[in-house]
Amino acid sequence: MKLFAKLAAAAAVCLSLAAPASAADKLQDVLGAGKLRVGVLMDAAPWGFKDAKGEAAGLDIDLARLMAADMGVKLELVQVTGASRIPSLLAGKVDVLIAAAGATPERAQQVMFSQPYAAVNLGVYGGESMQQAKTVEELKNHSIAVAKGSTLDIWLTDNAPGAKLVRFEDTPSAVAAYLAGQSESFAENSAIALKVSEDNPAKAPQLKFLIRQSPAHAAVQQGQQNLLNWINTFLFTNRLNGKLPALQEKWFKEAQTLPQM
Repeated sequence: MKLFAKLAAAAAVCLSLAAPASAADKLQDVLGAGKLRVGVLMDAAPWGFKDAKGEAAGLDIDLARLMAADMGVKLELVQVTGASRIPSLLAGKVDVLIAAAGATPERAQQVMFSQPYAAVNLGVYGGESMQQAKTVEELKNHSIAVAKGSTLDIWLTDNAPGAKLVRFEDTPSAVAAYLAGQSESFAENSAIALKVSEDNPAKAPQLKFLIRQSPAHAAVQQGQQNLLNWINTFLFTNRLNGKLPALQEKWFKEAQTLPQM
C-alpha cells in the first residue's frame, strides 16, 4: 500500500508539471493582474497608427481601450506587425489580438476567433486612368502592389495569374509604390483605401475590382474559452448600445452589416 501511495503521488506530480500553460484561465489571470495586454498594428491606418502627436489611434486602438475599460483593468498596447500577430499571441506576449485579423480555417487551427467587430471590403484600388474590372480576368497585365504573404497576395496569386503582382514587405510600402507611380494600383481593404484617399486627394484611389467582404476578429490562444466568451459578450453588448457601430462610422465613414459566425 505504501508503494502504491508513493506511485500515485508521483503520478499526480508528473501530471501537474505536464499540464500545458494554456490550461490556465487567461481571463482570471488578466483580472488578477489588473492589466490587459492587447496586440495592435501601428502601421495600418485607420485600424491602428500613430497620429500627428505620436499617440496610438485607430479603430483597433479605440476598441482595445473600450475592452479594458469594460473589463475594469489597465490597458497595455503591444505593437505587432501583420506577420508577427499570431506568433506574438502564441508566445504569450499578448493576451488578446485586436489587429485587423481575418479568420481563416488555417489560422483557426492556431488561435480562437471572436465574433466579428468590424467589416471592410477587400479589393484592388487604382487611379482614374485604370479601367474598372468586372471580372478577375480583366486584371490581366495590370500592375498591383500588395503586401507579401497577405490574404490579398494569396488570393490574387491563386485567382489572377495574369495580373502583375509587385510584392512589398508591408502595406505602407505597397501604398507608397502606388503613390509614387511604381504600380497602377494596390490591393487592400476599403478602410485603408479610404485613409489613403483622405491623405492624398490628388491621387485618391478608386475601387477597380471588388474581391469580397472581410470581417475583422479579435483572437485569443486556443483553449481560452472563458476569455473568448467574455469578449463575445463585450462585442454583443457594445453592438447593442451603439458604441461598436459608432467606431465603424468614426474610422471607416460607413455603416456595415456584420456577418455572424
